[in-house]
Amino acid sequence: MGSTTWRLDGRVRVSGGEVATGVFGDGPPVVLVHGTPAWSYLWRDVVPVLAERFTVHVWDLLGFGDSRPDPGIAPSIARQARTLAELVEHWRLESPGLVGHDIGGGTVMRAHLVEQVPASHLALLDAAVIGPWNTPFTEHMQRYAEAYRTMPPRVFADIIAPRMRTAAHRMSDASAAAYLEPWTGSDGQQRWVDQVAAISFEDTCEAVARLDEVTAPTLVLWGEHDEWLVPSVGDRLAAAIPGARRATVPGAGHFVAEDNPRDTAAELIRFFESRS
Repeated sequence: MGSTTWRLDGRVRVSGGEVATGVFGDGPPVVLVHGTPAWSYLWRDVVPVLAERFTVHVWDLLGFGDSRPDPGIAPSIARQARTLAELVEHWRLESPGLVGHDIGGGTVMRAHLVEQVPASHLALLDAAVIGPWNTPFTEHMQRYAEAYRTMPPRVFADIIAPRMRTAAHRMSDASAAAYLEPWTGSDGQQRWVDQVAAISFEDTCEAVARLDEVTAPTLVLWGEHDEWLVPSVGDRLAAAIPGARRATVPGAGHFVAEDNPRDTAAELIRFFESRS
């Protein structure tokens, strides 16, 4: 499915800006939270499968996809967690299943443990929770943000395009173009640097310190070939959460739902239905 056939048509006003949202299917509520540098397009092949059994709520993080933060609002993990709390309230969800990928995992855990968002289940996919989780590329961009902001857009595109491809074990040209679409041109370039500059492990420290307090059933799901956050990071995360189940998605890199949406969806369904 190309990006032209995947768009979220809902818009919700939150304290930090305007969020693009979508709701699919019918059943117990599940909220999918993507990470960086993705957008909700990541879930396009998982949503239809989950929607056969669940009401699936999807959104673009502030500063990603079609969601826009207000002027002066940094799209930090703390801000995304507050936004998730506001969306759960907006959707009138009492205790949804929360699924977080990459910094979406950090967002979910901060929303649950700091913002006190109730959850029936927690699923953490290749999640940036226990640090340090910044890649060397992100560290470099944070250190030299002004250089990345001011370089010609074509040069910037030449840097991030091959970087994007390493997120998946295999990524088609069409998928790569769809993931890059929100970051094109000078505006997209500024948004990319904005979100990189705003991301900090400090925003997950408070949640990490409280991982032993988690009582919701938890799944830690990792791509077999993740080069951004190696599988041992998932092992550490699962060990830190009481009773957490650890599973692996075969043939997948960091973008598990891109590489192997079928097994990603199957693991989520198995988890939600076996522990509900």
